[in-house]
Amino acid sequence: MVTIQADEISNIICDCIEQYNREVKIGNTGTILQVGDGIACIHGLDEVMAGELVEFEEGTICIALNVESTNVGVVLMGDGLLIQEGSSVKATRRIAQIPVSEAYLGRVINALAKPIDGLIDIDSVILIGHGQRELIIGDSQTGKTTVATDTILNQQGKNVICIYVAIGQKASSVAQVMTNFQERGAMEYTIVVAETTDSPATLQYLAPYTGAALAEYFMYRERHTSIIYDDHSKQDQAYRQIVGSATQIKAIKQVASKLKLELAQLAESEAFAQFASDLDKVTQNQLARGQHLCELLKQSQSAPFSGSKNRY
Repeated sequence: MVTIQADEISNIICDCIEQYNREVKIGNTGTILQVGDGIACIHGLDEVMAGELVEFEEGTICIALNVESTNVGVVLMGDGLLIQEGSSVKATRRIAQIPVSEAYLGRVINALAKPIDGLIDIDSVILIGHGQRELIIGDSQTGKTTVATDTILNQQGKNVICIYVAIGQKASSVAQVMTNFQERGAMEYTIVVAETTDSPATLQYLAPYTGAALAEYFMYRERHTSIIYDDHSKQDQAYRQIVGSATQIKAIKQVASKLKLELAQLAESEAFAQFASDLDKVTQNQLARGQHLCELLKQSQSAPFSGSKNRY
């Protein structure tokens, strides 16, 4: 029978006490009050910074954009289907960032720098010098994207890193650009950042910043870079969708989406009515309702309406 001495027990206890490390972690957390339309309202997060990354319980990452005294408005970098009101959120003390390296050359990535390689008359005679910006303006289907992609093709063998940022484009259009680059050997010096039409508005908004971060990586290493945004107006639309929704009062939120759709249908119906002599009953009703909505939205000049300050 093994005999255990009292001093041995004391030594074991002392060793355990010496090795015990009590680490206290203080976190900046909050609770989701409301979520929808790609944004969430959070109570808490008292020390969160504007632009800081915030993480939900189920792993979705978001960005704090609207920091107020009582709540924080964040935009989701994902669909957020598993996010529920009442669940907790924690701040990460990190601003939005992506990894950068030369390994991205020849790859297609999304706004979070994750590879997605499975994706499938204009005055263009102006020479663009180093440090110069050029805005390509033209009507739809006039070849703006072709001018942009030809610029990339023209950099072959000139020691220039090219970054093509596709914002809100059709997946098929991005696939065509990719095929064009691959067939002509342009992917050897090109990075493609793509957020297509079915991507969340948050990621479409972030895509240009991802492209700029990659370009800066090469620029700071004394490499010439050329970055193309195709097109920036889609980012503007995405931005209006995620901060505009955040500032809308409840009543406006409830009718805004349906109202936009009906006004869009009105524009289509009016265009169709110009070439049709005999309109069916459904089209006539759409035209009448759209015209009534337009009249309802009219207001006198210099006579704005005030909305409720309580948005939630």
